Formats: sequence, structure tokens, C-alpha cells
Amino acid sequence: MKGRMTTQLGDIVIDPDVIAQYAGSEAMECFGIVGMAAVSMKDGLVRLLKKESITRGINVTVKDNKLTLDFHVIVAYGVSILAVADNLRDNVTYKVEEFTGLEIEKINVYVEGVRVID
Repeated sequence: MKGRMTTQLGDIVIDPDVIAQYAGSEAMECFGIVGMAAVSMKDGLVRLLKKESITRGINVTVKDNKLTLDFHVIVAYGVSILAVADNLRDNVTYKVEEFTGLEIEKINVYVEGVRVID
């Protein structure tokens, strides 16, 4: 389902892929996030996604014009996962609500792996 707003000048419809791309870009700027993860259901493997396929690590659900975002992330080794998740939630909530005009109902963060940063 797409995000929809009605203004005095007409309707605005936002595709979930647009929201996922923006949310992914904002998440990548958060401290402690190495990248988005793609989980293969077939073999259970987790791999780091390149910037071009960042949206595959994010699921966007729109229900009653409220967003639910699921992030599958890989975090940096040695950082507090709780602090990284809180930082991601705060930053993404503020930026995405400002960008889209839609309210975020929930952000779920799934830590799929840990990587050492050089």
C-alpha cells in the first residue's frame, strides 16, 4: 500500500520504495551502522548490501497512513547495540516524518550481524 495525503491542490501518493530508499540513506549515516543486510531464507546466510541495493534490507508497511519500518542491519563490532538502535530510531523517525509528512508508528531493528571496521 502507498502513503497517501490529500491537500487542497490534490493528492500526494508516495511509493514505499521511495520511503525505503530515503530511510536507508538516513540509517547509513547513523553511528555504528555498517550497512543493511539481506537474509537468504534458502540458506540462512546474511550478506552486506551495497548502497545501490539498500532498499532490500528495509521493509516498509503503510497502514492507515502510518508507517512501520523494519531495518535489517549489520552493526560495528564493539558498539552498544541498544545505543545504535535508539540512535537509528530517533534519527530515522525525525527525518522520514519530516520528508514524507506521514507518521511513523513503529521502527523494528533486526541486527543480522556484526562486523569489524578497519
